[in-house]
Amino acid sequence: MTSIKRFAGFGLGLRRPHYHHFLEEDVDLDFVEVISENFMVDGGKPLAVLDAVRQKHEVMLHGVSLSPGSAHGVDRDYLDRLRQLAERIEPRWISDHLCWTRSSAHNSHDLLPLPYTAEALDVICANIMIAQDHLRRPLLLENPSSYLCFPEDEMTEWEFLAEVARRTGCYLLLDVNNVHVSAHNHEFSPADYLEGLPLERVRQIHLAGHTPGEIAIDTHDRAVCDGVWDLLGHALARTGPVAVMIERDDAIPPLAELLDELDTARRIAATASREVAA
Repeated sequence: MTSIKRFAGFGLGLRRPHYHHFLEEDVDLDFVEVISENFMVDGGKPLAVLDAVRQKHEVMLHGVSLSPGSAHGVDRDYLDRLRQLAERIEPRWISDHLCWTRSSAHNSHDLLPLPYTAEALDVICANIMIAQDHLRRPLLLENPSSYLCFPEDEMTEWEFLAEVARRTGCYLLLDVNNVHVSAHNHEFSPADYLEGLPLERVRQIHLAGHTPGEIAIDTHDRAVCDGVWDLLGHALARTGPVAVMIERDDAIPPLAELLDELDTARRIAATASREVAA
């Protein structure tokens, strides 16, 4: 299986309210990320838009339905359709989440948490290996936001993720907003999380806004907060240059506002690079 080379660029999620900008203008981005399932279709306007955008920008496919933690295994029909899309779009990489979304009879359409046990580790590693073989490429696996812990947990999330990467050869998509949210909800140190990961396997970083509160909720409906910006700087000082992007899935603002936020990410990345070089 081929390795995934580093790509140090800045991007946004491609969302419908901004399609016309990408089709009619030269948007100052290095890449776009799209939700894979929205384009796993036979023709239609969304796929035509993605074909056109692909002529200008690198594309990353980001899935929400692979369900690598499913005890019933991965859906081969889903993998067939994902591979067909990948062969058409030729994305730089494909990512999904450390979670499960479905049983044999029900699809939750949500990113459900896993117990961090040896048994669950065996299941998810087997499923990721099947998916990678089917797609003929390594995957990026993203850390989810978390709102509960299982009493059966035998390891931390970062220990679990590190072992998944070691066993399967997958790479990591580090969502620093999700680290921030989960650290708040479970009262652990974000620094401990970062130090526990094999950061040399990180190829992409996600940024997003969340709803604060006694329990923080990963809502992707507001600007990135100061705590997440700070964590981005700490992460980039350890990972080195990688792809960085902002997710916005609700209360989507004008594209110019997101580009301004992305400029903040560029400044933080530049500062981290200078600090590492010093």
